[in-house]
Amino acid sequence: MLEIKNLHAKVEDKDILKGINLNVKAGEVHAIMGPNGSGKSTLSSVIAGKEEYEVTDGEIILDNIDLDDMAPEERAHKGIFMSFQYPVEIPGVTVTNFIKTAINETRKANGKEELPAKDMLKKIRETAQLLEIDRKFLSRSLNEGFSGGEKKRNEIFQMAMLEPKLAILDETDSGLDIDALKVVANGVNKLKSDKNAVIIITHYQRLLDYIVPDFVHVLHDGKIVKSGGKELAHELEAKGYDWLK
Repeated sequence: MLEIKNLHAKVEDKDILKGINLNVKAGEVHAIMGPNGSGKSTLSSVIAGKEEYEVTDGEIILDNIDLDDMAPEERAHKGIFMSFQYPVEIPGVTVTNFIKTAINETRKANGKEELPAKDMLKKIRETAQLLEIDRKFLSRSLNEGFSGGEKKRNEIFQMAMLEPKLAILDETDSGLDIDALKVVANGVNKLKSDKNAVIIITHYQRLLDYIVPDFVHVLHDGKIVKSGGKELAHELEAKGYDWLK
């Protein structure tokens, strides 16, 4: 599904990624771990196409399509979803209206007609029920006054509605209490299928107790220095990162 080949990237003339190679297949969960400054969030941002990062070498390919010249919104329309560490507030725009617009813009970009209102409502109701979301929550302004857990629940709801091919959770566990962490994990686990894939960017092993990865990769100084199974996350929790340098 996702192929990253010899990826180099920089920001403000500082080299951050220094030759990343990664293959993610449909149905898989990959965790990217590493210390601060290792390039984890840069990798997620570059995959999503954030414009402040400059790719200087390498390729990012999704379903045999080279993403190099695509803007962030084009990549989203192709099936990439990114959960942010600090979601923005949009006063006056309800959760429901935001998601309706996002879905229909994606459909339009892929040559489809808007989803009929009754079908949209049915999908919203079914998804809210699946994720145990109170319907009143959906009429609130996007992220305005939301707790950390509510923001994460909202992002998981967006992910469920948009049905991306590739979901990237960028340090989505940062600052969450155990209940909010379970909200994120339960949502991701319910949405996993053999038609999509998940990349989890995290410092800590604790999220991986709830979303069990198929593969764990350790980033250090812009390179993947070690890969393994879920047991690697436990080893990192016990030993830290110094032993990998």
